[in-house]
Amino acid sequence: MKSAIIASLIAGAAAFAPAQTGKTATSLAAFENELGAQPPLGFFDPLGLLDGADQERFDRLRYVELKHGRICQLAFLGQITTRAGFRLPGDISYDGTKFSDIGEGWAGSLQVPVAGALQILAFVGFLELAVMKDVTGEGEFVGDFRNGALDFGWDTFDEETKLSKRAIELNNGRAAMMGILGLMVHEQLGGSVPIVGEL
Repeated sequence: MKSAIIASLIAGAAAFAPAQTGKTATSLAAFENELGAQPPLGFFDPLGLLDGADQERFDRLRYVELKHGRICQLAFLGQITTRAGFRLPGDISYDGTKFSDIGEGWAGSLQVPVAGALQILAFVGFLELAVMKDVTGEGEFVGDFRNGALDFGWDTFDEETKLSKRAIELNNGRAAMMGILGLMVHEQLGGSVPIVGEL
């Protein structure tokens, strides 16, 4: 009797087990070997942004990822250096407000005079529209903004080294995006963070 009950329990549990099916190829398989699909996660697209996407869509998302990663690396470095006390010398405006009078983080961004904030906005707009893009069409890959002018020895590297350096930049950008997000959240929560100090 006991064996009949156990057998029926096992049979009932098997009804809820997922059916074994063969693996089907999806459009995501086309991107599983792209740069950035690295251990430990491999190809990671939890929001399904690449479901049914073509190479053009992937390149656009990679461009955006690189751009945001580069901006966040600068933002994180800016947070660390200003919190360490490094400031530009002189005044930020004609009314006598010094760079050293401006705070750090969100609070500091709200203390920048309106004319200074507009200058920053105009400069970023200029960079976005005229500088930070592949103007000449000579880019080797998405996000290559050398435009035939800057090299710093890039052309002397072999293909394996180039891929490695691009993967390092991608990972550093991803880490910086998480890092600056963490600093912004901690700043709103208050308290202290190692190395950064009081928020």
